[in-house]
Amino acid sequence: MSQILVSMDGISKQFPGVLALDQCRFELQAGEVHALVGENGAGKSTMMKILTGVYTKDEGRIVYKGKEVEIANTKAAQSMGIGIIHQELQLMPDLTVAQNIFIGREPRAALPLFLNDKELNERTKILFRQMNLNLDPRTLVSELTVAKQQMVEIAKALSYKSGVLIMDEPTAALTNAEIDELFRMIGQLKEQGVGIVYISHRMEELKRITDRITVMRDGCYVDTVRTDAVSVDEIIAMMVGRQIYSVSKPSISAGTKQAKVLEVRGLNRGSAVKDVSFHLNKGEIVGFAGLMGAGRTEVARAIFGADRIDSGEIIVNGRKASIKAPKDAVRYGIGYLSEDRKRYGLLVDMDVKTNISIASYRSFRSSAGWMKQAGMERNAEAYVESLKIKTPSIDQRVKFLSGGNQQKVVIGKWLTRDCQILMIDEPTRGIDVGAKSEIYKLLDELVRQGKSIIMISSELPEILRMSHRIVVMCEGRITGELSSEEATQESIMKYATMRAGEIAK
Repeated sequence: MSQILVSMDGISKQFPGVLALDQCRFELQAGEVHALVGENGAGKSTMMKILTGVYTKDEGRIVYKGKEVEIANTKAAQSMGIGIIHQELQLMPDLTVAQNIFIGREPRAALPLFLNDKELNERTKILFRQMNLNLDPRTLVSELTVAKQQMVEIAKALSYKSGVLIMDEPTAALTNAEIDELFRMIGQLKEQGVGIVYISHRMEELKRITDRITVMRDGCYVDTVRTDAVSVDEIIAMMVGRQIYSVSKPSISAGTKQAKVLEVRGLNRGSAVKDVSFHLNKGEIVGFAGLMGAGRTEVARAIFGADRIDSGEIIVNGRKASIKAPKDAVRYGIGYLSEDRKRYGLLVDMDVKTNISIASYRSFRSSAGWMKQAGMERNAEAYVESLKIKTPSIDQRVKFLSGGNQQKVVIGKWLTRDCQILMIDEPTRGIDVGAKSEIYKLLDELVRQGKSIIMISSELPEILRMSHRIVVMCEGRITGELSSEEATQESIMKYATMRAGEIAK
């Protein structure tokens, strides 16, 4: 039997008005990858924050390498060998790789006032050799890909002699090739006896990389199972405790098939968008697939006027549109939900009511210039109810909502503006399985009402599940278009890797 590195038992944690954890438990063995899964709000993050010293537990016991311990703070956790790699990387871009790894612990020169860069770089090289990682310690972090930055984060954690490594959504921003590289690294760490806690909403990854899975729900422990002894559907059922929305292959009524609401002809923008042409029908979801850097987001931003195009035409409802800025696109009934909703879609420090109303402020303004608060409140309450936004009230600040509910607020904003065309970039990124189900159901209902959706997603099961047609891009070009009936993961990947000289005529 493998050595038990961490045993957490009877862990409880209460915040004002909220019981975040109620008698929870978790165990991690040396040389295993143990998934910790659950919907947003299930208690996963709180559990790991207790293990890494961010929070102190109210009840329970933690045993680390056979001894009961109290983890008072993050420094104590690091010194014990418990490291975490956050979903949002914590590196400083203007420092070198070596400087990031040993920041605050730099070796000193003969005169303590100066740092010994030679020894710093040598220590980093030794660490990289142990990891079989080919990377120059003198490289600036800003010059690295996201995947390489993640490797640096792993190296930084291991530099503390970490025996426990917690990975929070490690593949969220990686390409398939980069994910393969990460999984290779995880395999090496397993062989070295490192125990890895793997937090992810991507079910297919769990089957591929993990040994055991612990499920949490509503602040409670549900079960721990061997990965090879359970199906994805069984994991999801344990996570959500309710039936997940399921949709069969989508279909469009015959009366709407030829009603084009958007046409894009010969769109060009530098090297990111090259001669892109496609159309969108009324009541249809067109999925945009492709690898990272394929140009999908750039197409959406160009249509929305966020980026100036070099050439091409955009036709809305049969008439050529002049879109030079986002306000022009909104005037034509086009809404855009960015993949970075917190940065580009929401005012996170403002309330739900304001966020839902923000794109339609003029319609809530009186002739005297005052805002019609009653109208804003009625509108916000209507969308909170119809979109099933989970919030204590419309006065709740958006930053306190879960990712799925934040996404619904952005959708409510564009529905308030009565946008008929919605471009949604990575609609379920960072959202748990239950919230994904609700977003899918919502998008399906919107197209039934006659809205038209361009959906950009890096998750092929999501693209296949929701799209009527699938447009595939590679290196700024459209390389293929597939109907929902003919599309498979294999056919999409064929087009997603088809370079310019290989495009079928």
